Amino acid sequence: MDEKDLLLLRLLEENSRLSPDELAIMAELSGEDVRCRIAALEEAKIIRSYTTIIDWERAANGGVAAIIELKVNPERDYGYDRIADRLAKFREVKSLRLVTGVYDLQLHVTGKTMQDVARFVSEYIAPMDRIRETATHIIMKTYKENGQNFCEKEPGERLPYSP
Repeated sequence: MDEKDLLLLRLLEENSRLSPDELAIMAELSGEDVRCRIAALEEAKIIRSYTTIIDWERAANGGVAAIIELKVNPERDYGYDRIADRLAKFREVKSLRLVTGVYDLQLHVTGKTMQDVARFVSEYIAPMDRIRETATHIIMKTYKENGQNFCEKEPGERLPYSP
């Protein structure tokens, strides 16, 4: 992987809807070179997926998101990998990370209601072997997601005035 590949990755991460021709201009490459490089990055599973960042509050979804932190007893010879593999299979789990600090694993979980999230944690996560402790944090409001600022002012919106 060279600097041009890294530039393409950064550009696609910022806006995955850019066409190969637009990327070619930005990266000073030919359109065909961009298509070949992207195909190679996809084949190597460096590019995993193309996604959309959605402001679910504006979409009036009514769903709930939470961060679930887990203390886990790692398995001999496998560490955290097998428990992480089991957790990743749940459709409610949107992301899963091994982290440093007080907790070992961090899950981003979604559900229709707070009760759904609580039920998911109490019935499926907490009882799993090797889970010692859970901490659930309901996400109240998202200000920024994957580099996209959600708290931009609407055009014409004025700042409050105080003398």
